[in-house]
Amino acid sequence: MQNFFEKFMIALKDSVLRKRIGFTVGILVLFRVLATIPVPSVDTTALANLLSSSQFFSIFNIFSGGGLSNLSIVMLGVGPFITASIVIQLLTMMFPKWKALMHEEGEAGRMKLSQYSRLLAVPLSFISAIGFMMLLQSQNVLPQLGFNSLAYNAVIITAGSMLLMWLGELISEFGIGNGVSLIIFAGIVSSLPTNIIQSYTKLSGNPSLLPVYLALLIVSVVVVAAVVYITEAERSVPVTYAKQVRGNKVYGGASTYLPLRLNQAGVIPIIFALSILILPQMVAGPLSKVANTTIASLATSIFNFFSNQLVYGVMYFVLVVAFTYFYTAVTFDPKMISENLQRSGAFIPGIRPGEHTQNHLANIVTRITLVGALFLGIIAVLPLIIQAFSSGDQSIAIGGTALLIVVSVVIDLLKKIEAQVAMREY
Repeated sequence: MQNFFEKFMIALKDSVLRKRIGFTVGILVLFRVLATIPVPSVDTTALANLLSSSQFFSIFNIFSGGGLSNLSIVMLGVGPFITASIVIQLLTMMFPKWKALMHEEGEAGRMKLSQYSRLLAVPLSFISAIGFMMLLQSQNVLPQLGFNSLAYNAVIITAGSMLLMWLGELISEFGIGNGVSLIIFAGIVSSLPTNIIQSYTKLSGNPSLLPVYLALLIVSVVVVAAVVYITEAERSVPVTYAKQVRGNKVYGGASTYLPLRLNQAGVIPIIFALSILILPQMVAGPLSKVANTTIASLATSIFNFFSNQLVYGVMYFVLVVAFTYFYTAVTFDPKMISENLQRSGAFIPGIRPGEHTQNHLANIVTRITLVGALFLGIIAVLPLIIQAFSSGDQSIAIGGTALLIVVSVVIDLLKKIEAQVAMREY
């Protein structure tokens, strides 16, 4: 920790890094200003009651970066862009040409796929805005709007979501850290003072909750420590460079290692899983109020199914594990690494170059990812388990999800700062 603070002070003294940090902070402040601009005719009392009583809306508020708490013009947050990214990455796994864009064409290919994600995010934002406003109308948070007013507000909300996506990309390019994750992080952190005050008020009115809050505090500290430990854990694969004789000199022969992280996906599986769990409820909510009894009955059943605590917990766990494997498969290509090692004259001791090295790396990643995925899944549903054995307070589960995102984003941000400082030092 002391070493980090030393590097952070070095970063503040460097003019370029200081500008990057200042730019990031400025964009996050702008985001919080946008999150205070509400859409017209909002019943703030009904909205507050809805957020406090519904786990779906509370999680969506986290996912939107806190934009839903005021029903602001950025209420969708970066959710549509994340959903679009999931779809594009799924298509990347299905179509070899798109996979070649990512792995063979390098940065140009990744930029092209990112452009596809941006384009897909526009219609997803508009559809989500329409559905979400209809859902809020059914909960009496918004008044009944005509088609023109509904479409007008949907365009504004879509523009707000696209603006937020652009601001996130500006942070990634000109600031420090992952812009999308930092926007979600900023929304969570901004709600901390309110949550602390509410918890203190609840504890003052009911002192018998003190043991529960102390237990939650201890569990939170343990979870933070465990997340940091697993995030930093890695498997070191030994690599040796072949000796080359040139004239009277011998080159190479050095030994190093290839670090393979236990959880290479970071916080992305949690965000992916939440986006998938939110989507069915967002679609089913408005459809449950339509005139057609068959559609309304089916939509109500779907909404109630995903609102069930046990179903939600099981699906959350499965999706986190699945997306951990999926994202690792997208970002880590054993074949490419094997080919790079072979080109540079490197090999893993005891393993033949080429296909054998590829299979060896794939087996290692599969095994260590299982540990990381199961751990991440257990930590994700742990607040739900605690909630089931406590007073049933919805904020416990919401706070656990927020804690996971915050810890993972902070770890990633610290690594980015240290990497920037190391580049400046060299």
